[in-house]
Amino acid sequence: MTESSVFAERALLPDGWARDVLFEIAPDGALAAVTSGAAPGAAPRAGGVVLPGMPNLHSHAFQRAMAGLAERAGPGEDSFWTWREVMYGFVARLTPEQVEAIAAQLYVEMLKAGYTAVGEFHYLHHDPDGSPYADLAEMSRRVIAAARATGIGITQLPVLYGHGDFGGQAAGDGQRRFLNDPDRFLKLVEGLIEEYRGDPNVRVGIAPHSLRAVTPETLAAALAGLDALDAGAPVHIHIAEQHGEVRDCIAWCGLRPVEWLLQNAAVGPRWCLVHATQVTEEEARRLAQSGAVAGLCPTTEANLGDGVFPAPAYLAAGGAFGIGSDSHISVSPIEELRWLEYGQRLTSRRRNLLARGPEDVPGGASVGARLFEDALAGGAQALGRPIGRLAPGARADLLVIDPERPNLTGRTGALFLDALVFAGNDNPVTGVMVGGDWVVREGRHAREVEILATYKSAVAELTG
Repeated sequence: MTESSVFAERALLPDGWARDVLFEIAPDGALAAVTSGAAPGAAPRAGGVVLPGMPNLHSHAFQRAMAGLAERAGPGEDSFWTWREVMYGFVARLTPEQVEAIAAQLYVEMLKAGYTAVGEFHYLHHDPDGSPYADLAEMSRRVIAAARATGIGITQLPVLYGHGDFGGQAAGDGQRRFLNDPDRFLKLVEGLIEEYRGDPNVRVGIAPHSLRAVTPETLAAALAGLDALDAGAPVHIHIAEQHGEVRDCIAWCGLRPVEWLLQNAAVGPRWCLVHATQVTEEEARRLAQSGAVAGLCPTTEANLGDGVFPAPAYLAAGGAFGIGSDSHISVSPIEELRWLEYGQRLTSRRRNLLARGPEDVPGGASVGARLFEDALAGGAQALGRPIGRLAPGARADLLVIDPERPNLTGRTGALFLDALVFAGNDNPVTGVMVGGDWVVREGRHAREVEILATYKSAVAELTG
């Protein structure tokens, strides 16, 4: 049931911290009014510090159930490419029912951790032998059903995957469940756009998987088809995750992946380039100038040995970024933000590299505030939804943080966000609202017991 109002003693608004804030919520789940210095009246109290809900811009939901299965050393050198073979073996067995159960469990975990929206980069389309289901969008609808059952907002990003490597090379057996040509792919996308049109918690975009998996011709066809359906819809792409990927791209076309994309596609604010870990500082600056979002997933990028994104140069050029949990070896926005800064510290052997503003502000510029607030804005842009800010017209997606946790007590303003990101590992989220509905109260999701039981059954089937 959508609340009509909520009162917070402290809240983070677009223009900064405010006290005694009354949030008035419209029946459609949007914020109708946000008033600071207000009296609570009959509005229920939030019971803690209120922050905007964090967008998770990059997720492969099914990988939640394989987290931890690829941490055994092989006979040779392990890399992203050997991890990928483990993933292919896992994905070959998944049923639609199992995918829905895994996604629901993941989304409960996301909500409890403070993510209120997810971008689902979804490439598992077909049955195990590669044949389409009777409903082309069967698997996408399963994931969306999981989002709706748990209450998380979703931007569903069906993936166009047609080839195994640069230059249109044939895909391998492990990729057969992913494959579509542009015509069939756009039919799938069109069905989803029509079905969920008008649902404020569901948005549909597309995700050309990577320059390895599409050709210039199929990429152009997908973009043109999307424009005919929804010219403002998000476009996400894996871009330059591994050294080998960059090397093979140069061998194919003479350009690095980001260079090729910026020269051959109208990359702009609707785009999200995920895993731009193998880019030069000049490429980072050009990406920033395009207005696109860099989709960063530091825990997965560390787990897979991808590398470190050149964030200082990118942010100095005004670049937008958001965070994602990707393979879900961690489902914590705090950990993603922390490791975004820590990766820079480890490679530069310096501290506080991603602070915003002049260093001579009182107390110094805040790293935690910059990371948290920029990830809100970039994630909202990437998901193409009015989220990430507590202002009239935005979705009523908010987090309640317990200010009495030992690492947060006595902290206010930017210091509160610094402590939230860098000074603790326990989860301080006690309440979560999405679209005006409380989905987490006192740290618990209303359906977590039944969803966990279904998830456990699915995992038992996969491992039995």
